[in-house]
Amino acid sequence: MFDLSQCWAHGVSWLSAHAVVPLLTVLHLDGLAGDPNDIAASLMIAALQVGIIGFLFRPLETWFPAEKWTDRKLTLVDRNYTLLMLLGIFPLFTYLVLTPFSHLFGGVDSATSSTGSPLALTHWVPWFNQHPFVLFATYYVVYDFVYYWMHRTQHAIPWWWALHSMHHSTRQMSCWTNDRGSLVDGFIQSMILATVGLVIGVDPDQFAWLMLIGELVQNFSHTNTRIGFGRVFERVFVDPKFHRLHHMLVDPERPTLHICNYGQVLSIWDVLFGTSLYGLAPRPTGVGDPVVDADNDHGLVGLHWAALKRFWGAVRCIEGWRPGEVAFGEGYRPIPVSQLDLHAFEHKPSVAVLAEANLASTATSAEVA
Repeated sequence: MFDLSQCWAHGVSWLSAHAVVPLLTVLHLDGLAGDPNDIAASLMIAALQVGIIGFLFRPLETWFPAEKWTDRKLTLVDRNYTLLMLLGIFPLFTYLVLTPFSHLFGGVDSATSSTGSPLALTHWVPWFNQHPFVLFATYYVVYDFVYYWMHRTQHAIPWWWALHSMHHSTRQMSCWTNDRGSLVDGFIQSMILATVGLVIGVDPDQFAWLMLIGELVQNFSHTNTRIGFGRVFERVFVDPKFHRLHHMLVDPERPTLHICNYGQVLSIWDVLFGTSLYGLAPRPTGVGDPVVDADNDHGLVGLHWAALKRFWGAVRCIEGWRPGEVAFGEGYRPIPVSQLDLHAFEHKPSVAVLAEANLASTATSAEVA
């Protein structure tokens, strides 16, 4: 009889022995902490994710588009970055950073949890050990709750927004956009989520599947589609219509409208904490700030360099640590959006608009001073 779990384990072992271990040996990384099977499992999960994005989510954008584009050239950088992240950077990060990091909690101890944490859910509620699916669902609720507040913080702290804005800058949000993000931002997110996972007792295999579910839902919610889950389920789960409003371009007449819909998988957090927005027609996506919008002119390296310059401009000044919505002015210094003319952000930026915005920010800074 066909056993999916055994088939998966066999595939992980084969890929580890015939591809991962030889590659790590060539790169002289085989002596570092971490199990090569973890990187093999991450690669197989990534391949599964790429297949679902390419063969399921991408066709939905053709059949049910929210926006009709004359071309998809701005999505190419996101597609290439997704492949690089899922099939290269994230598996290596898991092997070289996340797995060794778990050793800080004492490794595996079945008497407490798979991570050895005394705060593990199974330590406090042993009943979970006999109900693994309920345990996994509970893990996910905790994981998603943490993600919601982390995501709100990414938008609230200027130096973190300087990094996270790279994700929001694309004018063509698609099924490939989810993994568009600064590596520094991704590292911070991963360490926060991994720490929470280790503390509550999520073992590496479960954490990988938690990440896959979250990533797949986000790949779907970023699709350029007009798909929704209906009046009841949209209050519980994030759908493309819901998340598109989170990415919408600023409306000068309603400047706080886009401050909404932070949920990753569960939209119920937005409903409970008053950040949900429903009922609007699909709107253009992107960031009005010309400095951030200029990301659309860059490739992979240029995107990261631009995000790092914004980050460095923000993190080294006091304005970069004051919570609030900002744009970026001279020297990438954060400027409160409330001090700017949002109508200047309505159109796609040009060199002239960028220069005008910088002049305006300089004048505003001089007035404040």
